[in-house]
Amino acid sequence: MNRRHLLSIQDLQAADIERLFQSARRLKRTSVQKRPLSGKTLGLLFQKPSLRTRVSFEVGMSQLGGQSLYVGPVELEQGRRESPKDLAQVLSRYLQGLVVRTFSHKEAEEICRWSKIPVINGLSDLHHPCQALSDLFTVQEKLHRLRGVRIAYVGDGNNVCHSLMEGSALMGIHLAIATPKGYRPDPKIVRGSLAAAKRSGGTLRLGNDPGKAVHGAWIVYTDVWTSMGQESERGLRKKLFRPYQVNRRLMSRAEPGAYFMHCLPAHRGEEVTDEIMDSQRSIVYDQAENRLHVQKAILLALLK
Repeated sequence: MNRRHLLSIQDLQAADIERLFQSARRLKRTSVQKRPLSGKTLGLLFQKPSLRTRVSFEVGMSQLGGQSLYVGPVELEQGRRESPKDLAQVLSRYLQGLVVRTFSHKEAEEICRWSKIPVINGLSDLHHPCQALSDLFTVQEKLHRLRGVRIAYVGDGNNVCHSLMEGSALMGIHLAIATPKGYRPDPKIVRGSLAAAKRSGGTLRLGNDPGKAVHGAWIVYTDVWTSMGQESERGLRKKLFRPYQVNRRLMSRAEPGAYFMHCLPAHRGEEVTDEIMDSQRSIVYDQAENRLHVQKAILLALLK
């Protein structure tokens, strides 16, 4: 990898992603015998609660021979108890790597600025690179390719959408996004993704019609309508996002045999019905498993 940190997909090139996926495939097939990260400790700095991100990084670090240390919201209280600058400089003397899960992407950038050890973004308000990389790895597993694949994303133009957009643009994927008005992805990230898609041979289409976005898709992807920190908007969002629910009718617009993806946790009955979530075309648990393998590849690339 060309960068010491992984804050967003922008830190990667297509060749970096391919190398990570080669490593992830190897790690998924065979257990690690030499424990290459023995003696190294990974810090997990989480302002937000987590299940998959925390468990997959802790298990992955253990399987690679290292150990992890969880630092939660109570210990952190960043901005009140200790500045990101001081936090990063002190932890750089104890640890060999950091995974940060913050509300503000600017805070993750500030930690990176002062950190002398690799920093991995475990989720911020703008980006979720580990999720997007695991998603694309899963797509490649199922379809045996990425270039030319048609993916539809329906719902909120959030951090998951941003990282999926950036990764798809790098890998030559045709991505169609449908969001309610006022909930489109960040314009700056859209502009960068459009430019990257043009270079790779992919395409990026944005609109408000979920049926049009899903038409002919090989993959249909959605996420929760209300993310952490947006709880006060839940009632309004449930009304605005109702037409974006992934159900039998919407999936019928996709290619026959199209797969369904969701980064989890899912609010069943809201953004997706049980019928789709539990169907044979749902690969959400494969996505979740692949977080472990892809993140182990990331850890090896940055910490070894």
